[in-house]
Amino acid sequence: MSIFPTRMLLATDGSEHARLAARTAVDLSKKLDSELHVVYVEPIPDAYATPGWGGFEADLPTGVRQRVEEEARTKLEEELRHIREAGGEVAEAHVREGRPGAEIVRLAEELDIGLIVLGSRGLGGVKRALIGSVSDSVVRHAHCPVLVVRK
Repeated sequence: MSIFPTRMLLATDGSEHARLAARTAVDLSKKLDSELHVVYVEPIPDAYATPGWGGFEADLPTGVRQRVEEEARTKLEEELRHIREAGGEVAEAHVREGRPGAEIVRLAEELDIGLIVLGSRGLGGVKRALIGSVSDSVVRHAHCPVLVVRK
């Protein structure tokens, strides 16, 4: 049994910080001979969000769900293009919609991921306390190690 992960999950949101995390994940996956999975989570409109940490209302109107899924797929394809240009090989790409932190953790558990890699904008303490942080949420709830990449 190796201490190195055989499956890694890169969570991306299209930001500059996520692109740095992507380069890090690509390098790590090559050096560790790990499968690289990529996820993009499209946040759902607040009007449909349920209170609490995870999940959202499952009965989104068809038009809203389709629009959210289309936006997510478009953004994921753009990120996959950047990853491939950096020499990365993606085992599987995943699109989710909902609360990003909860969906990233849920997918990592489903895929039996050994390491989650994501970027961080480095919000200050007050902003992080007011609006939350996806990376903080993932670190707190993940079942596996999490690598938060900062600029």
